[in-house]
Amino acid sequence: MANAWQVTTTTVSHEDAVILASSAVREGLAASAQILGPATTMIWLDGEYAEMQEWQLTFMTLDSRFDDLHDHLLDKQTRDHAQVTAVPIVAIARDYETWLHRNLDLSSHGE
Repeated sequence: MANAWQVTTTTVSHEDAVILASSAVREGLAASAQILGPATTMIWLDGEYAEMQEWQLTFMTLDSRFDDLHDHLLDKQTRDHAQVTAVPIVAIARDYETWLHRNLDLSSHGE
């Protein structure tokens, strides 16, 4: 089993999504980030039904960077009750896993 994670969060604007994705990848917390959207979200917000547009971000990371990525996403979010979820990768192409490790090597990010 791989020690990789797929982490997702959402933002209320495309600009926020780009800033969040870029900062996580540039700081070596994720090997990649994808931004999808806008998506229409139906949600209970402060006890009331709401519909809104959001952008979904998906990150690929490893166990060794997961906690730092999680904290970064929560710290940089502009909204209350930010959604940050993660699922462990249980199967992964060997070449892709090698790529993840190579791109998240701490020494390659000046740490």
